[in-house]
Amino acid sequence: MKKYRLKKPAVILLGSISLIAFLGTMFVVEKSFFESAIDEREFDYVSQTIFEDDMPVVNTTPTIIRPYTNTNVKIVKDFYDYQADEEKQQNSIIYYESTYLQNSGISYGGVEETFEVVAILDGTVTSVKEDNTLGKIVEVRHSNDMISVYQSLSEVTVKENDEIKQGTIIGKSGSSNISKELNNHLHFELIIKGQIVNPENYYDKKVDEL
Repeated sequence: MKKYRLKKPAVILLGSISLIAFLGTMFVVEKSFFESAIDEREFDYVSQTIFEDDMPVVNTTPTIIRPYTNTNVKIVKDFYDYQADEEKQQNSIIYYESTYLQNSGISYGGVEETFEVVAILDGTVTSVKEDNTLGKIVEVRHSNDMISVYQSLSEVTVKENDEIKQGTIIGKSGSSNISKELNNHLHFELIIKGQIVNPENYYDKKVDEL
């Protein structure tokens, strides 16, 4: 049998045609596969942010603060506690007009200059009055059935029915006839669910822990 040998130009031409056909076939196959992979019917699109219904993780429960900001202020008359030691009980007795009385709050002072008295929590001012024995008095009602009472004030900067925020300046420390020996001071009382309590046991506590 006689063998035919293709000329070099013909070989190059056939090779080029074969390569073009191969590349064309691959392009068609790849395009078809890609289009099927991204078919819109295969996807569910998100129309809103996934964070819209998330709740904030920061704890916003208020914490009870002290009724003053002057760091030099100290306790000058303790709260009377039946379970306290003898020395503390002696420092919680008030002597007034030949009568011994148990201190129902804590008196803060120890500084010569008057100091600002502030609200321990958000609340509503329910009473502002002046008493001949106790001095100027402000009463504030808070959430969780809590009442704070600020006595022996020399100045008052709020009025009845005011809605105040934690840290609002209520007035300034002063004096009272029932505790003249204490000079400049604040007498502070805290009532929770109808019970008079020792304020020192509640500072820095969260309201929802009470």
